[in-house]
Amino acid sequence: MTVENEAVTPMLEMRGITKRFPGVLANDDVTFEVRPGEVHTLLGENGAGKSTLMKILFGLYQADEGEILFNGRPLQISSPSAAIEAGIGMIHQHFMLVPTLTVTENVALGLHDGVRPDLDGVAARIRELASAYGLGVDPNALIWQLSVGERQRVEIMKALYRDATLLVLDEPTAVLTPLEVEEFFATLRRLAADGRGLIFISHKLHEVMALSDRITVLRDGRVTGDTTPAETSREQLAEMMVGRMVKLAPDKPPVDRGKVRLSLAGLSVVGDRGRTAVDGVDLDVAGGEILGIAGVSGNGQRELAEAIAGLRPAVSGRILLDGDEIQALSPRKRREAGLAYVPEERMRDGAIGSFTVSENLMLIDHDSTEYARLGFLRLGVLRERAAGLVERFAVKTPSIDTTTRNLSGGNIQKVIMARELSSGPSVLLAAQPTRGVDIGAAEYIHQRLVAQRAEGTAIVVVSEDLDEVLALADRVAVMFEGRVVGVIDREDCTIEQLGLMMAGA
Repeated sequence: MTVENEAVTPMLEMRGITKRFPGVLANDDVTFEVRPGEVHTLLGENGAGKSTLMKILFGLYQADEGEILFNGRPLQISSPSAAIEAGIGMIHQHFMLVPTLTVTENVALGLHDGVRPDLDGVAARIRELASAYGLGVDPNALIWQLSVGERQRVEIMKALYRDATLLVLDEPTAVLTPLEVEEFFATLRRLAADGRGLIFISHKLHEVMALSDRITVLRDGRVTGDTTPAETSREQLAEMMVGRMVKLAPDKPPVDRGKVRLSLAGLSVVGDRGRTAVDGVDLDVAGGEILGIAGVSGNGQRELAEAIAGLRPAVSGRILLDGDEIQALSPRKRREAGLAYVPEERMRDGAIGSFTVSENLMLIDHDSTEYARLGFLRLGVLRERAAGLVERFAVKTPSIDTTTRNLSGGNIQKVIMARELSSGPSVLLAAQPTRGVDIGAAEYIHQRLVAQRAEGTAIVVVSEDLDEVLALADRVAVMFEGRVVGVIDREDCTIEQLGLMMAGA
């Protein structure tokens, strides 16, 4: 698939792109190109400028400086509709589909300016494209009946139906099983072989190395590297992204497995739509071990974590912490019993954006006798504690009085972890601990989890990132449709085996 002829006219050229926002230089003289028939990965940490560059390409932003050439000709992209008309398609991480409509109806949406489309003709064209690119899409299927992987194919179909020759794929594998990723990559290779250009955006470095023809790395709005998989390694890519050497997997010294500290017996939980989301789960987690819970999004992991934390009631079963039942306890009482919780939605459940760093760090402990007397907060003690936690957990903040919403995602996560781990928990529940954080912050969070393991804490890590699960876990439990379909020792795990289990095997 590698493009041999470097003299070929690029399909896309973005030359000297500069974009400024108040106080931020988001793109600084960025030059980026895509040739016909290649997969060109755009890599960088959050805030590196990837999203801004792609929003300029798709007409959502206008560049302050620079120019865009498409097939050798200058192109002014004033809006997303202008980008689509030019042949540029965007495959979003979060699907833009109407669940109650069919595949055909979703593909036809917005195409005919108020005139009722010929749905039979649209369906026939979908079948042609599905056959040509191995997409396996049934035009008559309702979106809500499709698997996540099938919905991904519908998103690609929408772009192909509109004759897109350049596809932008933003974190397209985030919700796919390993088997679905393999099938998806096969489709992308067919698209490239047909002469289309693909821009691939992902933080999963093994996928970048497996799929890319070329890789461009952004850091702080500037290009810091332009390379190929044959010329680089995952470690070198991480260094280009961060500006220093990064450990992609934490060192995990052996730790003696202690007594069982968290036990789930026959736990069942109802989800938001009144259906059983967790169905009779049995799990034990011992001190000094990390249990990773893997699964495709929507298979009960979130509801399981919320039930353990006390945010969602269990309809049956027991939760034991150090031998005592806690399923009837409030979240506060569970914390007092020794449970710490790092939630999946950090700005919804973990921190208050309008509060300062100091206030978020004492959010749960503000009424303890150590920090309050006779109904009054001991502000000096609280500020001293907050300053110590900021230093200990390497939180990058202008001060402890900075509003938390003004921190990066990684530093907000560090604030939450600092607060939770400072309680000296016997059980730590961490849901999606590095979702949406920079690779440097992810490295630090992984190190803290491993350090907590060495202190004898029983740790549950719920993650949809298999790389993260395999890097951290001593054992892996796989969830499918609300059930635990297997628990495997880490040394016996393979990506292929986990992928099959995540698909229900």
